[in-house]
Amino acid sequence: MLKFKKWISGVAASLLLIASLTTSSVAKAEETKSIEDESIYDLLVDRILNGTLENDYNANAEDPSQFAGGDFKGLLEKRSLITKMGFTIASIGSVFTTETYDGSMVTSYSQIEPQFGTPEELTNLIDTFHDDHVKIMIDFPLSNVSENHEWAQDPEKADWIVDTANGKVRWDLNNEEVQQALINSVVEFITTYNVDGVRLTNLDTASTPFLNEMIEAIKSVNNDIYVISNEDSDANFDAKYFEETNDAFRNAYKNVDQNSAALLTNVTPFVEGKQAPAQLMIDSLLTDRFTLSAEAYPPTRVRLAIAATLLLPGVPVMQYGTEIIMNGEAGPNAHQLYNFRTDEDMVEFIGDVQTLRNQSETLRNGEFKLIKNENGFLVFERYSDEERWIIVINNTGKTTKVDISADEIGENKELRAMLDSDTIRVNDEGNFPIVLDREIVEIYQVTEEKGINVSYLIALGLVYLLFIGFIIALIKRGKRRRANQN
Repeated sequence: MLKFKKWISGVAASLLLIASLTTSSVAKAEETKSIEDESIYDLLVDRILNGTLENDYNANAEDPSQFAGGDFKGLLEKRSLITKMGFTIASIGSVFTTETYDGSMVTSYSQIEPQFGTPEELTNLIDTFHDDHVKIMIDFPLSNVSENHEWAQDPEKADWIVDTANGKVRWDLNNEEVQQALINSVVEFITTYNVDGVRLTNLDTASTPFLNEMIEAIKSVNNDIYVISNEDSDANFDAKYFEETNDAFRNAYKNVDQNSAALLTNVTPFVEGKQAPAQLMIDSLLTDRFTLSAEAYPPTRVRLAIAATLLLPGVPVMQYGTEIIMNGEAGPNAHQLYNFRTDEDMVEFIGDVQTLRNQSETLRNGEFKLIKNENGFLVFERYSDEERWIIVINNTGKTTKVDISADEIGENKELRAMLDSDTIRVNDEGNFPIVLDREIVEIYQVTEEKGINVSYLIALGLVYLLFIGFIIALIKRGKRRRANQN
């Protein structure tokens, strides 16, 4: 009975969202065209699911520092995890032969890690994700790889190494032979496998001119391939990484009533056309989990923080397991096996927000106007010639109100709440009064004033009919059981 009630609630939420979408004109893009249209789900192949025991050559799921057995087959089996939340890019980490589960101790740039699967299985994974309209991104580490890397074993390449420590080697990234070898390796990979993105990691001493040369070489193979990094750099990456932006999101949403001014530090320059979009995230595969820093109820903290990354201008990046409130310090403790038995409320919330984002060109890369940003109460507008949205994130400890002038919204308009069933109309003072409970996010679409929402009433009626039908079925089943007993 409890499970059915939960199912009814899910159906109700879905129907209400559909009703909101059908009564609103959401401008759709036929397909994404630039990286700010995308949203990235960042994962480790080894930590999702063990799809087959045949490639568990060195797996020990009991030891978090070792391979757990996750592979391409397992990721393929659980790809709905990504599609349900509406992510358009799956960043699957380094897939090269490696001595560690996270792919950081690479031993070759030309061979696929056998514990993840075969080259054919990787190709099949990429093709299947493409069928589901999800792009694939891989990591390519430039340095700090295993001392057992095939290049390090070649005496003729001894001068390619500048340092060896803790089982890792650092390449001389100023050596032109090393630079060309790295460029050749990444070009060979993307020529062999139809990936959609490359994240350059372990930049070490790589110069901006060298990085730009590598980016240009990648795009010469396919100009549509995105190239990013997980480190600060002045190179021409499609999306910029800023450590200060990550810190700003973590600090702003770890509790209520936090200073939120820094959230826009690297959002504003992109809006003004001065730089590439920033990667917006609350943690990464290299950091402590955001949950570790949360000073209040973690699921609420995550909900508000993720909403901000998805709706502010930029490129949302979410680490796997965030949707199930995964915790842990940086390293193996933060890279736990995915628990598919956890509650899916956060998955549904992210999916609802992404449904709107993916269907609306304006929510992804429309114009941006800040209305208010004060100690956790963030209100902004996304607009274009086709549509207009008001986003309100109330990360404060009290119910908060903001008045938006009708001069800003326009005549004969109303605000339709897309995550709730609320409709806001202009008051006698000529304002649209938006009142939001504490720790709540809402997305309002500006629509023509329509009065009664017929589709909403129909959707609500369907929910009640489903519930009544269930009760009647229970009663009939009870009668049959008693008749059989008699």
